[in-house]
Amino acid sequence: MVFKSAYQLWQNQCYPFSVLNLSIWPVLLLVFSQRSMAFDPLDPFGNITIKWDVISWTPDGYVATVTMNNFQMYRHIMSPGWTLGWNWAKKEVIWSMVGAQTTEQGDCSKFKGGNMPHCCKRNPVVVDLLPGVPYNQQISNCCKGGVVSSWGQDPSAAVSAFQVSVGLAGTSNKTVKLPKNFTLLAPGPGYTCGPATIVPSTVYLTPDRRRKTQALMTWNVTCTYSQFLVSRHPRCCVSFSSFYNQTITPCPACSCGCHNKDRCIKSDSKRLSTVGINTPRKDNEPLLQCTRHMCPIRVHWHVKQNYKDYWRVKMAVTNFNYRLNYTQWTLVAQHPNLNNVTQVFSFDYKPLVPYRSINDTGMFYGMKFYNDLLMEAGPFGNVQSEVLMQKDKNTFTFKQGWAFPRKVYFNGEECMLPPPEAYPSLPNYASTKSIIISAMAASLFWFLQLFIC
Repeated sequence: MVFKSAYQLWQNQCYPFSVLNLSIWPVLLLVFSQRSMAFDPLDPFGNITIKWDVISWTPDGYVATVTMNNFQMYRHIMSPGWTLGWNWAKKEVIWSMVGAQTTEQGDCSKFKGGNMPHCCKRNPVVVDLLPGVPYNQQISNCCKGGVVSSWGQDPSAAVSAFQVSVGLAGTSNKTVKLPKNFTLLAPGPGYTCGPATIVPSTVYLTPDRRRKTQALMTWNVTCTYSQFLVSRHPRCCVSFSSFYNQTITPCPACSCGCHNKDRCIKSDSKRLSTVGINTPRKDNEPLLQCTRHMCPIRVHWHVKQNYKDYWRVKMAVTNFNYRLNYTQWTLVAQHPNLNNVTQVFSFDYKPLVPYRSINDTGMFYGMKFYNDLLMEAGPFGNVQSEVLMQKDKNTFTFKQGWAFPRKVYFNGEECMLPPPEAYPSLPNYASTKSIIISAMAASLFWFLQLFIC
């Protein structure tokens, strides 16, 4: 009930920046603390749910299908993919797996003969299989190298699954002990998983859809994401420019921290011709281009043109990491005029409406097989698009930075925005008037010169 009330307060009273309404802040802070700083106002119900369905009993345990559903609207799991771990409650072993594998077998020396378990560790760590494995090692929704799409981008690809045969375990609903201490890397830190909870058994339809069957037992694990667990610093930044001001507002200095300043590489460095310079490292250590902001990703928002009933924005995303490209990237922007998008050029677009009465957030992502891959830093390490929006005459203005976004996320990470006082501003009236008078005087001078000649 607390969550529902908080969402309603955020929706009805706290938008966009009602800092004066102090009465709602204790409720919102309570929500933040209960969600371990994982609450995302742009995706309040986003999480990853891991479901275990026991589909059969064996002489010493059970066979379960494990399904991972990504219900996050704009945060996907990119390469090298997810890693799932847990602790067994007793002394269970994994006899076999289909669609995934553990990273270590562990000590199975107590087992004799040729029937050796797949894994004997008390805390197994599981990874997805790569595409192209033999068919007898596959099940539905497996074997994608751990890459899982976001729910908003492609619900059919926002799932991953594997099958596991567990031994030395309970053989009935009353004797099975649920695994505990779940961990999820996707591919790095950021996710916190709750305890396994028994839920109503999953119901299945037969292929002819005329009969229902159900799992013998089902439990769920819910994992939520917090950017604070990933890094103290943002991993992307935003710069601004406009047609009505020649000043370009850059990303703030050291937006993503300057801890990589000593290891960055200049864009004209001879090291870039070294073989293997773009090969990722196992520790995912970035190799950044030397910039003022020192971010792997920069998003540029340019107010390009103004028409009578419409206005146009150009967006460009640039990669400054020489060791990483981004597949199935997503870009989320929050702006009040996104409630009236007329056309998006060269990107796919989907409005995000977590609160039904507010339509100010949209997700942009690459067109499949065209620009859904953002290449590593270099001449091809950027993607760009333009957005045409219809004006609302009651709210539209270029004053006080209204034309720039309130929030920007890249791949689910919130980006650092410039300070409001640095936004490109409209020319003041006096300077605009002097420019017009000077232009008219110059035109009159040249006209008289031509007439006299």
